[in-house]
Amino acid sequence: MIDILRDYWLLLLLGQYPHGPLGGLAMTLILAVCGIGLAFPCSVLIALALTSPLRWLRLPAQGLVYLVRGLPLLMFIFWTYFALPGLFGLSVPGVVTMLIALVFYESVYLAEVIRAGIDALPAGQNEAARAIGLTHMQTKRLIILPQALYNMLPSMLNQFISTIKETSLGYVISVHELTFAANQVNAILLTKPFDVYFLLAIIYFMLCFILTSCVRLLERSVEQGRRSNRDSH
Repeated sequence: MIDILRDYWLLLLLGQYPHGPLGGLAMTLILAVCGIGLAFPCSVLIALALTSPLRWLRLPAQGLVYLVRGLPLLMFIFWTYFALPGLFGLSVPGVVTMLIALVFYESVYLAEVIRAGIDALPAGQNEAARAIGLTHMQTKRLIILPQALYNMLPSMLNQFISTIKETSLGYVISVHELTFAANQVNAILLTKPFDVYFLLAIIYFMLCFILTSCVRLLERSVEQGRRSNRDSH
């Protein structure tokens, strides 16, 4: 495995770049960061709809959540991959296809995280805000959302870690991410599939372990902030 890493580390890190498309670990991180980043504003809107007193907003949002959470990400990748060219008559790159599927999928999961953060806040927050004359949307925007997002930040980062692993499904539509790069290495070597994929597992594990450790530190910071707020009151 050390020999494989020594000989093919650049392919695993950057794909064929600069002589070909960017790929490898760099593309995995780009997909994960862009997927979560673009999904975040959508997830906030879905979470607000889920917690809305208006049935015509809440019920469609709940239906969307049940639909997306009941199907694997691979289904959305395939639907996006085959639907976009059929609808628009355009050849859509695999990276764009994967990003669209990730944004749609992660929007719903992040929305559930944010909704849980909103529901976890004391009911008195809403009542106090309404008592001083704030509207429903002002209460959500100025009082509820900032607290919910702060409290659920560790959970949102956990979702980012899950997204990193989910990008590995991009190889089925030839997205040049880390798993695709490992497949290329395996195709070159032919005789060491166990070593290649074990090395791939180690890379994913180390990346997710480092990020999980950061999440734990953040959880402690958030918990200390909560204690400080309680003590101050």
